Order: sequence, then C-alpha cells, then structure tokens
Amino acid sequence: MAFGYGAGAYQQVRSHGSVETADAHGLITMLMDGAIERLVKARGHMVRGEVAAKGELISRCIDIIGELQGSLDPKVETPLVPQLNALYDYMGRRLLHASLHNDPRVLDEVTGLLQQLRNSWAMIPLDARRPQPAQDAT
Repeated sequence: MAFGYGAGAYQQVRSHGSVETADAHGLITMLMDGAIERLVKARGHMVRGEVAAKGELISRCIDIIGELQGSLDPKVETPLVPQLNALYDYMGRRLLHASLHNDPRVLDEVTGLLQQLRNSWAMIPLDARRPQPAQDAT
C-alpha cells in the first residue's frame, strides 16, 4: 500500500459527539473498529439463531462500510481510491449474502478483509496522514 496516498484517499470526515476532536485518520480507524466489533457480535448472534440482533448488527456494519466508501475522495489521483471503492462495494454485497443465507463464513471473510485494511491503515506514518494534494497535469 502506498502510504503517501492512503490518508489522502479519504475526504475529511466530520462527526458529532465524543469523536469531535479526532482527526480524519482517527475517525476512519474508529469506523473500521466499529464495523469489526459489530461483525464479531453479529456472528455470535447468527450461530445462536438470534435473527433480529444479527440483522441489526449486519445492517449497522453495512452502514459503516457505506460511510467509509462515501468518505473516499475521488479527487485524489491514485489507483487506491477505485480499489477501495470496489472493496467496500464487495464487502457490502457479501454482508447482504451472509445475512440472507445465515453464513458465518462470509462474516469471517469480511471481518478478515476489514482487519487487514485497518491494520494497513494504522501503519501509515504520522507525517503521511495528511491528505496529499492532487498533482496538476500541466
């Protein structure tokens, strides 16, 4: 992963409440952590047959992934933006499949993808976390 482009792939994220002081990098990390936490809980509900709780948590996770996808900045000229967009789209579709078919293996798959993405995101050096300006084509 090209660290210099990673932080710039996301638009500045605004939030309310206890996360108002977090920077964009921290907010993205919090969103990923929240999605992972919900997926782990949803898996437990799924294997116990607790349909309503499973559905609620998967729905929230799909919303979080939508927020991550919506925060991508298409103005940043990097192949990372369309790749992340496609990955988020894939994860959302897989979560719908997992919910409809009660398939915990699919939840494990998406959890693993999010964990890998989150770990890579956390490895971005502090000085590279500021968005990189788009290069002028002239």
